[in-house]
Amino acid sequence: MAGKKQFDVGVALDAAMVQFWRAGYADTSLDDLSRTTGLNRSSIYSSFGDKDSLYLRCLDRYAERYGSRYDQALSGASAEPLQAVRAFFEVTLERIADPDVPDGCLIAQTAMAAPTLSPAVAARATEALRLQHARLRTALNATQLAEGDADDFAAHLTAVNQSLAVMSRARASQKQLRTVIDISMSALSRALRTRS
Repeated sequence: MAGKKQFDVGVALDAAMVQFWRAGYADTSLDDLSRTTGLNRSSIYSSFGDKDSLYLRCLDRYAERYGSRYDQALSGASAEPLQAVRAFFEVTLERIADPDVPDGCLIAQTAMAAPTLSPAVAARATEALRLQHARLRTALNATQLAEGDADDFAAHLTAVNQSLAVMSRARASQKQLRTVIDISMSALSRALRTRS
């Protein structure tokens, strides 16, 4: 049938997302996107718009895929806060260890490149980090930490989570990454024991 897309949009978005994730926005050309998605330039433009529009869709796809996993991990924070936060970090460690995706984090990578990106793309990365902070703050608020501590720990844990992604790109070992997590978990454990 004329005009009907002859490809799976989700598969093409996943391929584009991995390409952007592997090489970064600036170092991904339309030729790279065409090669990885199997689409010609005109199909890319007609289906996804320009490079910025495609990148924004890839950021959204990434945030949806991993955001739901983070939400699930944190869902039991009111009953078992330490277990929930550890499960949150396990989502990141599993992603880092997944051989089917590049090391690091597409959001962290985008945030680090924000000064060279369009305002729309930079804003989307900032929003994704804000949402991760809010997700953690909501979970920690349920633990009845002392006033202000939930927000402070959410900011800290967001930063730790992003640093794990950066460290993984620098080839840090799982042992090193787990040590970073353990130190944060120890601090959270102490705060939870003294919660008001």
